[in-house]
Amino acid sequence: MGDERNHTITCTKEEYDLLQRFLAFWSSSPQTNSVQSGTFSGFDLSWIIDSGATHHMTANQEILTSLHNTSCQPVKLADGSSCPVRGIGSIQNPDSLNLSSVLLVPNFPASLLSVSQITKRNNCSVTFYPTHCTFNELGTNRVIGTGLESEGLYRMSSLSHPKANICESSIFETHCRLGHPSAAVLRQMRPGISIPDNFHCESCQLGKHTRRPYPPKVSSRTSSIFELVHSDVWGPCPVKTTLGFQYFVTFIDDYSRATWVYLLKSRSEINSIFREFHAYVKTQFKTSIQTLRTDNAKEYMSTDFSTYLKSQGIIHETSCAYTSQQNGVAERKNRHLLDVTRTLMIHSHVPRQFWGDAVLTAAYLINRMPSSVLHGQTPFSVLFPRGTPFPLEPQIFGCVAYVHDHRPGVPKIDPRAIRCIFVGYSRVQKGYRCYSPSLRRYFTSADVTFDPLCPFFPESSIPVSDLFPDPDIPESHIIPTFSVSPIPSISDTTVPAPIASGLPTDPPPLLFTYARRGKESTTETLDSQPASTSSTSTVPPPDTEPVSPLPETVTYDPPGAPYPDIPIAFRKEPRHATRYPIQDYVAYTHLSTESHAFTTSLDSYPIPKNVMTALAHPGWRQAMEDEIGALRANQTWDLEPLPPGKRVVGCRWVFTLKLNPDGSLHRLKARLVAKGYSQAYGIDYDETFSPVAKMPSVRICIVLAAIHHWPLHQLDVKNAFLNGVLEEEVYMEQPPGFIVEEEASKVCRLHRSLYGLKQSPRAWFGRFSSVMGEFGMVRSAYDHSVFFRHHQGRRILLVVYVDDIIITGDDEVGITKLKQFLQSHFQISDLGRLRYFLGIEVSRSPQGILLSQRKYVLDMLTECGLLGCKPVDSPMLPTRKLLPEDGSPLKDPERYRRLVGKLNYLTVTRPDISFVVSVLSQFMATPYTGHWDAALRVLRYLKNTPGLGILYSDQGHCRVGAFTEDGDGRISGFSDADWAGCPISRRSTTGYCVFVGGNLVSWKSKKQHTVSRSSAESEYRAMADVTSEMIWVRRLLRELGVTSDDLMRLYCDNQSAIHIAKNQVFHERTKHIEVDCHLIRDRIVGTQKDPPSIQPIHVKTEFQLADIFTKPLRKVQIDFICSKLGMINIYAPT
Repeated sequence: MGDERNHTITCTKEEYDLLQRFLAFWSSSPQTNSVQSGTFSGFDLSWIIDSGATHHMTANQEILTSLHNTSCQPVKLADGSSCPVRGIGSIQNPDSLNLSSVLLVPNFPASLLSVSQITKRNNCSVTFYPTHCTFNELGTNRVIGTGLESEGLYRMSSLSHPKANICESSIFETHCRLGHPSAAVLRQMRPGISIPDNFHCESCQLGKHTRRPYPPKVSSRTSSIFELVHSDVWGPCPVKTTLGFQYFVTFIDDYSRATWVYLLKSRSEINSIFREFHAYVKTQFKTSIQTLRTDNAKEYMSTDFSTYLKSQGIIHETSCAYTSQQNGVAERKNRHLLDVTRTLMIHSHVPRQFWGDAVLTAAYLINRMPSSVLHGQTPFSVLFPRGTPFPLEPQIFGCVAYVHDHRPGVPKIDPRAIRCIFVGYSRVQKGYRCYSPSLRRYFTSADVTFDPLCPFFPESSIPVSDLFPDPDIPESHIIPTFSVSPIPSISDTTVPAPIASGLPTDPPPLLFTYARRGKESTTETLDSQPASTSSTSTVPPPDTEPVSPLPETVTYDPPGAPYPDIPIAFRKEPRHATRYPIQDYVAYTHLSTESHAFTTSLDSYPIPKNVMTALAHPGWRQAMEDEIGALRANQTWDLEPLPPGKRVVGCRWVFTLKLNPDGSLHRLKARLVAKGYSQAYGIDYDETFSPVAKMPSVRICIVLAAIHHWPLHQLDVKNAFLNGVLEEEVYMEQPPGFIVEEEASKVCRLHRSLYGLKQSPRAWFGRFSSVMGEFGMVRSAYDHSVFFRHHQGRRILLVVYVDDIIITGDDEVGITKLKQFLQSHFQISDLGRLRYFLGIEVSRSPQGILLSQRKYVLDMLTECGLLGCKPVDSPMLPTRKLLPEDGSPLKDPERYRRLVGKLNYLTVTRPDISFVVSVLSQFMATPYTGHWDAALRVLRYLKNTPGLGILYSDQGHCRVGAFTEDGDGRISGFSDADWAGCPISRRSTTGYCVFVGGNLVSWKSKKQHTVSRSSAESEYRAMADVTSEMIWVRRLLRELGVTSDDLMRLYCDNQSAIHIAKNQVFHERTKHIEVDCHLIRDRIVGTQKDPPSIQPIHVKTEFQLADIFTKPLRKVQIDFICSKLGMINIYAPT
């Protein structure tokens, strides 16, 4: 037999009869073992076929090839002992039964063959008989392995030594690699191969089965290439590809029968696709298309398409109506492509979302298959007589491919390869195209190792259309397939992973088990429990912090459990997951039906945290496509190579919601934002200033609407910054998820302003201001983002914050005309009544207008894992003083800065936390654990009242002293100072608040710039600050048509400061105070030109509303001041 290890075994007559029966079943295999009377040779009965083994195992190192080390766990035996695994290799026997991933286990008592591994790796089935077993190939039913029963065990035939084997692909494997060609084509390509007449492939039967043909007709060919080109469009496919395509168009050269395939998102792309294909023909083949033959589809009959054909001198032949036979070449080619595509996908169980890759691969292989029309030649050889048809060895579509990991920054201890699915071939690079579901990326690489007999996706009885709900993403709109045409080669393109049986994208529902935390080292107890839903914490606690808001133990719901999609903590009503559930602090019983629906809808649309999450959602993906479409339609950029010495600006995606007045979703908004912080002054930009609406201006407009019962309208400008033209030369990276692979090395040369660029706001606002002037709107001199118009005794007020617009006033006709005027100049979305503005929820009722950030607070608690934390009644303890080195340094200060930044924006509607946020902001450079504890306490305070907001009404809320409410222009202010409150610098803290008509419109908490020598001096400085703010408010109101001759009232609780302000006398206690602080004197006493405008009034300390902006207070004081500030909680449980 040629194997020195073969030996002769003596057997009895019963054993010899058993052997004869075994050989009868083995007759289809090319076995050459000699059989003699009473003896037989060539068998090794040491391999046991084990259905319970997870891996092949052997102690014989000599029979293993490609042996390498592995990190597998030791093999446990039935007696409890274990054997170490020294390596892993492969075995191939003469019957083409490939055994891969065979574990080398020294001193293992027997060699085991895993049934599960054999059937998966070899695509075969195993049948057990009383005396033997057989392994049959699924496609051909050919016997590829056998075993005999002995002593109650089935043992495998001899596995030959590797030196005695010739590692040549089987006929069936070659058939699969080449795209399942017919037996006749396979004989032409491999003349030396012996193909039986009864060769059978089940995948071909399922994918290519046809009706009986009609009588054939004589076909003719043209005499030169591209003398005649056939074309047809196929689609739409009910399932989009992973790149968002639903159609494909074919171009077939009649002479060579070469086929080019382009994937399309819509039929309207035909015009641009054909122009590109025609340019390709003229450039690569130095000729032109003479005749184009198509059907009468409207995409071929458009005016633009016909005009182009006439301009190029191309004759357009069309078939008659309902006579597809006249375009038979294209129709037949579509059928051929789809036959091969189905077969490729059926054979490897590939989900339908990969049909685009399968079509491209089918075209690639068909162009390299012999054709009877070409008398045995291939289309490729006709076009390229000297070309190499297969620069890379063909592989089985859909098989497992291991791509070498070339990504930068990968740790050296990580795996060196990525497990992918093989999906085709690349033209622009000499490499294979592979897709990684785990990384959600396409790779093009030559460093690939294949497991051809192992499909990536296991066979499933569930329809793939149900398993793959449209996980496509957009990319370049042209993806051709012929080797010499633009074939897709997507390298490192982020795409969402498809879902398949055995490869879920979303994990099963999580079951949280409760784990007790250790005691905290700090004096405050967070007492946090895990929330009932899984969330990713963007602001996790520091490593030194004992708080663990996320669950310590997470396990999957057991199979077969009742209601597997519901967390166990909610399956029984009396049982709660947390001691302090958020439902105890947020209720919606006080809301109207419409407001309740709107508020609930805000929580129904989660904002994606990254590009991959957005691309996996059809709605957000469509929003990104719309944004890219708008950018391209406005010719925002051109792809160009980066000139030497030029800088590149990065970009990122930002996601937000636009809602209708009834709370329903208006649209998902995805915005591409440039990373302008990387721009250099004088190189990438010059002038950058652009006004943004001040929040006090927004509140003033809302206050006027509440007092006069004016309607509030909201508009949104789509792609506002695209209306500005850039004067500088700026280059930007290609957008994430939309990189044009063939031009991946190029960058975007920007022609239009883009969000994030430093000069973009200036360019956009200049354009918007000019349009407002054309309508007759006047820009305010005190806030350039506020526009107004007085016409025939009626008013229109407009506030613009970048691309979000609020309009109010009593001129309804004028407002309607203004909306129409804006829509004629910009792409405007009319969102109706003001409901949601810059993350602020606006609720209106007969009592007034409420501004709150309930959703923003709940999102913060969710991100920090504190939805179940124990609430506190104050944002900071009155005795707490934060020091620069309070505790130990945080290992990740970025999360502290991120949290404080979120809290800072929350002060827009939560003045009660302004002081503590001001203090926390002083430690952004080097935060310590003590500062982190203080920030977490603010979140616990917010947990107590997440729905607290400011109510604006026509009655006002402030009732202090002689304050009256007749007239909407009443302005009053409160100022206070905490003398030497900073324990480090000994500087004082200024706090003030300003009211219009009894409604809070402006406030501030800020540390003073210098040290004050007395409390009177610090109070005097605070009075000067609030005076400046009150003067600004009055001037803005006068511009808006709200006038009042009453003195503005300034409340202060320090008599000395009031006396200093009233008396223009310089003495030892005041001579060092800056001149600008004495502004208040002129406003109190008055001048020859200006009469007095401010009246200082002393107020008792217990009624000083500005006290909350200068120091931490206790609950009783906080509640009193919040009520005077007009803060209410309509979401408080009853």
